[in-house]
Amino acid sequence: MSAKILKIAVPVPLYKCFDYLVPDGHNKTIIAGTRALVQFGKRQLIGIVISEESSSEVPANKLRAVKQLLDEPLPSELLNFLQWAASYYQYPLGEALNHALPALLRQVEQKQALASVWQLTETGTQQNADDLTRAPRQAELLRQLQQHKKGMDKAQLDKLDFNWRDSLRALEKKDWVKRLSQREASALIQATPLLSEKPLLNDEQKHCVDKVSASLDQFQAFLLEGITGSGKTEVYLHLVEQVLLKQEQSLILVPEINLTPQLISRFEERFSVPIAVLHSGLNHSQRLLAWQQARDNQVQIIIGTRSALFTPLAKPGLIIIDEEHDGSYKQQDNFRYHARDLALVRAKRLNIPLLMGSATPSLESLLNSQQGRYELLKLTQRAGKANPPKLQLIDVRRKPMQEGLSDYLVDLIKQTLAQKSQVLLFLNRRGYAPALLCHDCGWVMPCLRCDAKLTYHHHKQLMRCHHCGHETRPPKQCPECSCEELINIGIGTERLEKYLNSIFPDANISRIDSDTTSRKGSLDKKLAEAHSGEADILIGTQMLAKGHDFPHVTLVGILDVDSSLFSSDFRAPEFMAQQLIQVAGRAGRAEKPGQVIIQTHHPEHPLLQTLLHKGYNAFAQSALTEREEAAFPPYSALALLRAEATQAYLPTKFLEQAFERLSPCQPNIELFGPFPSPMERRAGRYRHQLLIQASSRAALQQCMNKIIPELNTLPDANKVRWSIDIDPQSMF
Repeated sequence: MSAKILKIAVPVPLYKCFDYLVPDGHNKTIIAGTRALVQFGKRQLIGIVISEESSSEVPANKLRAVKQLLDEPLPSELLNFLQWAASYYQYPLGEALNHALPALLRQVEQKQALASVWQLTETGTQQNADDLTRAPRQAELLRQLQQHKKGMDKAQLDKLDFNWRDSLRALEKKDWVKRLSQREASALIQATPLLSEKPLLNDEQKHCVDKVSASLDQFQAFLLEGITGSGKTEVYLHLVEQVLLKQEQSLILVPEINLTPQLISRFEERFSVPIAVLHSGLNHSQRLLAWQQARDNQVQIIIGTRSALFTPLAKPGLIIIDEEHDGSYKQQDNFRYHARDLALVRAKRLNIPLLMGSATPSLESLLNSQQGRYELLKLTQRAGKANPPKLQLIDVRRKPMQEGLSDYLVDLIKQTLAQKSQVLLFLNRRGYAPALLCHDCGWVMPCLRCDAKLTYHHHKQLMRCHHCGHETRPPKQCPECSCEELINIGIGTERLEKYLNSIFPDANISRIDSDTTSRKGSLDKKLAEAHSGEADILIGTQMLAKGHDFPHVTLVGILDVDSSLFSSDFRAPEFMAQQLIQVAGRAGRAEKPGQVIIQTHHPEHPLLQTLLHKGYNAFAQSALTEREEAAFPPYSALALLRAEATQAYLPTKFLEQAFERLSPCQPNIELFGPFPSPMERRAGRYRHQLLIQASSRAALQQCMNKIIPELNTLPDANKVRWSIDIDPQSMF
């Protein structure tokens, strides 16, 4: 009898599966998706069984047996979906599957100890914390546990401002608290959908809810275009309630980690059901737990960033993509997928509706709605009594400026603070100053590993590259001319904060960027200050540009719009317009009117004029016309073949060889390049790229299927790192 052969996708950068023998003594049927521990060369790796075959092209005496078949398999639906995704994005299947697995399921040494949760016992729920007058810490802990009916884990307990361990042990001895694994705790929660009263919907919101609700048992893609503050989240909540009543699951994707706590709190306030959270800020045990809970139908709501799309769903009912236009949905390295586009494919395969929401929809989505692929839903009014903010361009040419602020904007800040309202200043450039300049000879301190300048960070007295992370102390004198007069040029958020503290000493100023929110819990704290109104002036980068609801902000200042107006990337105007509208939307979201000031040296710029007088939709239609005339996406399909090496000539040489292999695909495709990346040298490596354009995705895929297997056979393939990016969102 011939031996059974398993085809296994192994996490290595090769576009093939590998044959292994079934382990000795194993007689049961092995399903596709089973995890397998295999020997690959000198390493042991976790692969995924793709199929069971009766024969192999490799001689039987050269085949190795699988060392061990493991539990926690990939469900068949998710496996098939990932196979399609790997094929479309031209990425090795083994690595794509590995990317989708929680980290603990990728590890050879299985360490899957799950975190604990502490819940009140039935006796504990009946206790009055005020009776513990001699044990104030136990009383406070009891109050916290009574508020968190689902229990508290270590991360939540660590946020308490006292040592909770002794108090917890005391409550456990009284049999008021019990310790459970998080899976056990979730299984005990009863799924009672509605917890709090839901606000009434306006007519537009009700129309949107009714339209999507009518399609809950079938696939339909909806684009919800709602101006900032129009109540898109309330539409999401009403739809999720409908799904819960059907005892099905909802998957909600958000673009950034910093948006998840805000959204989770809205859902927890509304529903008394288990909610799983998935994003890169969680530890490995937390991510595995959420993955397992979703697969086992122990959670009905799953909220996460782009990788949450690969969560197994036991009873899928609805997928929601919030801020669908956001560039964060595109993975920019390794498995370069776009979560929004893949969500469409998965929803269709699951036969459930997909709802994509945005105030500034992507041009791709707008075109799909115009062509009838998506059903367009609109929210044109702000929820409640809020009115859209007033936008104003300020021409700063020949005007005095102090640290990036015009006198006019400073006066408006004073007036806003006097009215006890909040100010938000947007500057998408962190650090103190973007460059260090020699006043004598003009030398500017470069990064030695990138084609970029080092940014000065005043608080840490460091020069830092924001591209490769290189850090060094600022020099005491110029290395070119020995001059000691080195000056900081340009404005970053840190420098702006310092200046505002000097002119508004009594104001509470909060800077929110990746430098001030790197510590655990710091972002939550700063956002809480912003939401409560405790912070008078908010200074932020794009972290503040989207999704946040700051009811006390009435003035938004956009300090440096000009740097985004001129770019060689054809997508830059779209990204800039979306960012500007999103930032502006933070103003006037409650009853107080909002005002948005846009400082510019180019007030006559067509993009600014269109946005100011006609709005985002007029800009989008104009941009679509330009894209069609230039045959750019979404009217064509692109792939970007990138190559990098430590020697400058090697990437070009490799791409020239690839160009020759691709040439027979013409005229179905057009080739542009090879040419240097916008930043040619990064982290010590030289980078070049070859742009491949086709009239359709089908034509592009046909070409890619032909060329990808040949790339590793090119003469210089082993001298460079190369990658393929299907539907690139950035030429960087």
